[in-house]
Amino acid sequence: MAKVTISSVIHAPVEKVWARIRDFNGLPSWHPRMVESHIEDGKDAGTIGCVRNFQLASGARIREKLLDFSDDNFLVSYSILETPQPLTNHKATLQLRRVTDGDRTYAEWTASFDAAPEEADKLAEGMGANVFQGGFNALKSHFGGQG
Repeated sequence: MAKVTISSVIHAPVEKVWARIRDFNGLPSWHPRMVESHIEDGKDAGTIGCVRNFQLASGARIREKLLDFSDDNFLVSYSILETPQPLTNHKATLQLRRVTDGDRTYAEWTASFDAAPEEADKLAEGMGANVFQGGFNALKSHFGGQG
């Protein structure tokens, strides 16, 4: 099983960062690599088990299922159901934590997945740099400062 963890500090209160990212269907509103998203079957984006179907800037489509969501813990977990990437058994969690020193936010995005040994490191590196760090960089830019 491959694993990836990316973390960052965002110079904004955790409530403000969470307000920006909490919508499971809202990736295109804050992540530069995501261009369109919809929740399948007319379900609410906060319903555990709902499926978001989104398009990347590259044109690829990905389907992800919401596994856990908590406003109290500033947390969202999901699994990839369909992706052009050669991986399976994917689970990811994006969680925010309050940094009281300076009223900042500690953000951590983790994922685990199965992939062929010769592909796993490359997939983890791409997911970490392009998706996770790319998202954090966009948030840092939005809230001002590169933390």
